[in-house]
Amino acid sequence: MIIVHHLNNSRSQRVLWLLEELGLPYEIKRYQRNPKTMLAPPELLAVHPLGKSPVITDGGHTVAETGAIMEYIVSRYGGGRMGAPTDEEGQLRYTYWMHFAEGSAMPPLVMTLLFGEIPKRVPFPLRPFAKLIGGGVTSSYLRPTIAKQLDLMEAELGKSAWFAGANLTAADVMMSFPLEAAGARIGLTAYPKLEAWVATIHGRAAYRRALEKGGAYAYA
Repeated sequence: MIIVHHLNNSRSQRVLWLLEELGLPYEIKRYQRNPKTMLAPPELLAVHPLGKSPVITDGGHTVAETGAIMEYIVSRYGGGRMGAPTDEEGQLRYTYWMHFAEGSAMPPLVMTLLFGEIPKRVPFPLRPFAKLIGGGVTSSYLRPTIAKQLDLMEAELGKSAWFAGANLTAADVMMSFPLEAAGARIGLTAYPKLEAWVATIHGRAAYRRALEKGGAYAYA
């Protein structure tokens, strides 16, 4: 039985969605972020040395990192579902977006969040300087980088309904979190295909079941 070590408001929500799409049995072990630091609780260190989520246990296996978890579940339990398309172009797109989600899309979004939080966490006299520095980095580098990436994603969805072709795959599940984060922090109104795509995944029955089981999730 797969056990999902599920941290609230985290990437592990994608794991629940994938499992629901595949109709697989699983258990959820819940963890709550520290309300002040927003970090994962120390109990997760007993599951994996980094003490972060997502992480799953399945028999004697412990698998961390969302992409690795997706590949493990699809290859071991997918039965041909949610994996890469059979055509070469679809396979290339699948691999690219599986890696793009965390390798390219998430870093500038995380940095945007951090630079927004820094002024709140430094001594009061330093806050104007921290805000000035953070705002400069965000406006000169992070926002243009994110906009360029969103342009690329918008263009990709001009080719097909899903990121790897005509059918929903694990690559779409991977892409859900960065697009939800971008929608929450920046907005997607300038990207109609991406906005419609997010609305489509939020309307899927499996996605809704994952929300019901996973609990409160700010990005949905």
